[in-house]
Amino acid sequence: MGMLEGIIMIKKISTLVISTIAALVIVFAPGFDEQKAEASTSVSASSLTDIASKYKGIRYKTGGTTAAGFDCSGYVQFVYKQLGVSLTRSTKTMYNEGSAIEKANIQVGDLLFFKTTSAKVGHVGIYIGNGKFIHSSTSKGVMVSKVNDPYYWGKRYVGAKRVVSVMTEVAVK
Repeated sequence: MGMLEGIIMIKKISTLVISTIAALVIVFAPGFDEQKAEASTSVSASSLTDIASKYKGIRYKTGGTTAAGFDCSGYVQFVYKQLGVSLTRSTKTMYNEGSAIEKANIQVGDLLFFKTTSAKVGHVGIYIGNGKFIHSSTSKGVMVSKVNDPYYWGKRYVGAKRVVSVMTEVAVK
């Protein structure tokens, strides 16, 4: 075997090892649901946050599902669609998707639900890490808020659902 073939073989083996490690991280991640694994999609944390953040400042629009204006579930559905993930349209039906996640175990990409109306869930956003989520607010449009804001969101938190496996990027040397 020549040197070039040896290098190609090492690269193939490295790719296989990295793919296997990534798959194991997903399988053993907190909240992983084996029954939903077949329908699960993996996305990178940076892709999700980059796409979600791109729409900060877009105004709120009741029933809005485009960058011309979003309601909360329209925004979440729009972001995930760009990542190749299909979600239902309403906050209530989104709450019935995915695997329930304890608040202590939420990860980037989890959907967060809040009670803002008389309904059990009236608002949805996407957890982006560091205690923050991005959502389309009726008052300020797409914005970032603190999950545990003691004046508003913290009091209204209902639960979280994991609808995708989000992989954090690991530097490989």
